[in-house]
Amino acid sequence: MNTEAGRQARFNQLAEAYGTDLYRYAMWICGNDALAKDLVQETYLRAWKALDSLNDLKAAKSWLITILRREYARTFERKVPKFTDVEDVVVVEDRELEPEDRVEIRQLRQAILKLAPKYREPLLMQVVLGYSCEEIAGALDISKSAVMTQLFRAREQLKSNLQNDGVTGNVHELF
Repeated sequence: MNTEAGRQARFNQLAEAYGTDLYRYAMWICGNDALAKDLVQETYLRAWKALDSLNDLKAAKSWLITILRREYARTFERKVPKFTDVEDVVVVEDRELEPEDRVEIRQLRQAILKLAPKYREPLLMQVVLGYSCEEIAGALDISKSAVMTQLFRAREQLKSNLQNDGVTGNVHELF
């Protein structure tokens, strides 16, 4: 992209394609709407500055998620963010759910948030963002086998936690 207009068009294309995924991932990792929006904005700012270093558009999503993760880590260097109770976060659903479906979704979200970050992060990257094991390994700078192990353990912990809470059945069907 030699022209400024071409660079702007390329950036706009990335922002439109991945904006929703960036926000969704930011909400999962920080649990705060305002902070999630700030993280996405900071991600866009850093992406704009480094746009010329993105050589492969197929890697754009991983590149942006990595920027967002690093920006989230920087928030702890600058200040301690306010934490919001998960119960206070309102997530708009596309369809009206039955009461028992809402309970199951709430229980699943609470169980996911109780997982250690080591297990929660790869699970969210796979389930929420649709990343493959290779993409997760690249984003987290770990081996593919480590990702697969962490995903297995995350699901086993979820299964155990949900069944201890009285939820029966196959937790894998919830994904």
